[in-house]
Amino acid sequence: MVETILNRELSAYHERFPELMNHLHAYQGKRLRPALLLLVARCCGRIVPVHYTLAAVIEMIHTATLIHDDVLDQAEQRRHHPTVHTRWGNRTAILLGDLLFTHAFHLAASVDQQACRLIGSATNRVCGGELLQWFERGHWYLSETEYLQIIDDKTAALTECAAQLGAIYAGASEEMVQAAQLYGRSLGRAFQIVDDLLDLIGHEAMTGKTLGTDLAQGKATLPIIHALGQMSPAEADTFCQVLQSGSLGNHAHVLAVLQRYGSLDYTRRRAEETLHTARAALRAFSPSPDRDLLDTLALWSLQRPC
Repeated sequence: MVETILNRELSAYHERFPELMNHLHAYQGKRLRPALLLLVARCCGRIVPVHYTLAAVIEMIHTATLIHDDVLDQAEQRRHHPTVHTRWGNRTAILLGDLLFTHAFHLAASVDQQACRLIGSATNRVCGGELLQWFERGHWYLSETEYLQIIDDKTAALTECAAQLGAIYAGASEEMVQAAQLYGRSLGRAFQIVDDLLDLIGHEAMTGKTLGTDLAQGKATLPIIHALGQMSPAEADTFCQVLQSGSLGNHAHVLAVLQRYGSLDYTRRRAEETLHTARAALRAFSPSPDRDLLDTLALWSLQRPC
């Protein structure tokens, strides 16, 4: 049903820009956020037609953020395909992302004012988180608290919103809505922590996207933040100089330093702790196959291939 809505809503653009819109299938991915919204709805009662519309809105917004992210990161590959800006240039990529954003809100307006407000708030957080991370590039001494605030906004805001919408429009109690939000927020935070880890230790053939962009763009992610916190001031300054060079030739040296300080293991433990919070939040829902799937989803987010 969600796929049907997406195809219907974007059909006019397929007629005008067929090659460009067909390329969007490369960004289709796992449909994680629509699945999250629908599973939460079933845990809280039942799926109603409006859930499918909201799931399509969330997926449009997510796809728009991916297109814009690839421009910011200068990534050449997304899910084993060339990124939009690699094929058609930055202007086309930015305009396509904008088109998806605006159409998503156009579609959200067909639901009600509450949906527009919640989705608008989440999207504002996503854009604000991305903007803050961009302004903080090259600031290697970012605190863990500051890092978590960035990823809570740029990634977790949308998964939290998806879970919240699933619960609210299923008629859930306030307690269940809050549990759904906690699950979605924790899942999104853990997902981004693992993503940042894979950017350092993953393999492009497995992940299907350009890796190593965080260091190249001067982003201080959790492994870097942890390692710097274990070093003497002199060691930290030397390490920051290595990071600041942005040279791909330094990648092996950076990994060796992170391993020496246990920063890769620390990052994985933090992801595990966050997922424990997500799974604990599911206790607010009655046992069901849908709750089991949400629990499995949390485990999968930690075990993604490198």
